[in-house]
Amino acid sequence: MSTRNASSEDDPVIESREQLIAPMRDGEKPKTDWRIGTEHEKLVYKRSDYHAPSYDEACGIRDILMNLQDFGWKPVEENGKVIAMAGDDGTVSLEPAGQLELSGAPLENLHETCNEAGRHLSQVKDIGERCGVGFLGLGMWPDKTREELPVMPKGRYEIMMRHMPRVGTLGLDMMLRTCTIQVNLDYSSEADMAQKFRVGLALQPLATALFANSPFTEGKPNGYLSYRSHIWSDTDPHRTGMLPFVFDEGFGYEAYVDYMLDVPMYFIFRDGKYIDAAGLSFRDFLDGNLSVLPGEKPTQSDWWDHLSTAFPEVRLKSFLEMRGADGGPWSRICALPALWVGLLYDQGALDAAWDLVKDWTMEEREALRTAVPKEGLQAKIPGGRSLQDLGREVLEIARQGLTARARLNTSGDNETGFLQTLDEIIESGKSPAQRMLDRYNGEWGGDITRVYKYSF
Repeated sequence: MSTRNASSEDDPVIESREQLIAPMRDGEKPKTDWRIGTEHEKLVYKRSDYHAPSYDEACGIRDILMNLQDFGWKPVEENGKVIAMAGDDGTVSLEPAGQLELSGAPLENLHETCNEAGRHLSQVKDIGERCGVGFLGLGMWPDKTREELPVMPKGRYEIMMRHMPRVGTLGLDMMLRTCTIQVNLDYSSEADMAQKFRVGLALQPLATALFANSPFTEGKPNGYLSYRSHIWSDTDPHRTGMLPFVFDEGFGYEAYVDYMLDVPMYFIFRDGKYIDAAGLSFRDFLDGNLSVLPGEKPTQSDWWDHLSTAFPEVRLKSFLEMRGADGGPWSRICALPALWVGLLYDQGALDAAWDLVKDWTMEEREALRTAVPKEGLQAKIPGGRSLQDLGREVLEIARQGLTARARLNTSGDNETGFLQTLDEIIESGKSPAQRMLDRYNGEWGGDITRVYKYSF
C-alpha cells in the first residue's frame, strides 16, 4: 500500500479532465524503457512465542525498520513515526498489522528482480537473527485473530479501518491478515495498455490458483486454497473486482478515469496529516463541494492518492499492477513477474494469450474468478477444461515470450528458469496451499505451529 510523503510545492490544482488522464498517459514508454517493479509482503513473528510484534516493543516493527539503516536505507516519517525506509532497492514499508513490504525499484530484467529480492531477504533475515524475529511467506496469517494483531501508526490506516466495516464484512481481514506478491508493468500506448489490462484481468484467476497460499484461518483449514482472494469478494464492492468495462470496445484512459471518479474517497492528505473523507465523492471535490474541505479543489497529488485506493484485480496508475497472487517464499517472488513479463512484454506472446481468452463472456470470467479461491487449478474454464490445462498453455506462451526477450545473466541464461516453480505446480496440479494442507493433515498432525517452518 502506498506510502505518502509531504506534498510537493509543484502540485497544481486540477482544473481539467486532461489532468485526470495525465498520470496514465504520462506512463506511456517506448518498449526499450519498459521496467519491472515487484512488490512482496511478508508476515513478521517473534520466534519465542509466534506473536506478531507491535510497532513499539523491543525489536518490534519500528526497530526492524530502523535496523535497515545498517544496509544504507533511510527513514521516512509520518508525524514523527518511522513508517518506511527508502533506498536504492525501492521502499520498505509497513502494512496495517506490521506486514513488511518491499516495493522494489523499476528494473530492466528478471535477473535483477530476483537479485533485488535476494538482497532484501538477506537483510531482513540478518535483522531477524539479531531480534529473534522470523518471516512467513504466506497469503494470510494462519492462526491469528484480528484482535491478536497490532495496528501500525499510519493515518490512512486509521481512516480505512473505521470505514471497512461499513462496506463489507472482510475488509479488516484484508488489511490486517493478508499478504501478497504483485508486479507492476509498463505499456507503450493506450491501445497497448488496454490489451495488457484485458489479458491481465482474464488470466488473473490463473495467477491466484498458481500462487494460492492461504488455506488456514485461526489455526484451522478454512475451506479455501486462497482465502486472501476470497476476502476481496466482500471487502468493498465499489473498489474491487474484475472491472467489466475494461472489455468494452473502445476502453481506454477516459473509461478508467470515470471508474475512479465513481470510487468513493478514503482521505485527503494536508499538512502532514490525513483528513477523513471516507465515502465522499471525488466528483464533488473537483467542484469544490467536499464537506470536509469546503471550497477547496483537489491537486494532482490528491488524484494520485485516490488512484491508489481502488483494489481491482488489475489496477491502472501510470503502470499496470497485477494483483491476484498470495504472498509466498523467495522462489515464488521471482516466478510472478516471470509469468506476467513473459505474457505481456512480447507482442507475440500477448497476442497468443489474448487469443486464449478473448471469446470468454463477462459472466464466464466472473464465474472463474469466484470458483478459483476454493477450487484452484481444478476450476473449470469456459468450454469445460480445467484451469490446470489452460495453465500449461499459458506457461508455454510465457516461456516463448521470455525467450524472445533474450535477457541473459552473466552465465548466459535467459529468464525462462524463473518459471520452473510454476511448471512444477501445474504438472502436479497442487498449489502451495494444497501441499500445506497435506502436511497439516499428515506429518503436522493438525499442529498449525508447524507452519512457522515455512519461512523465507
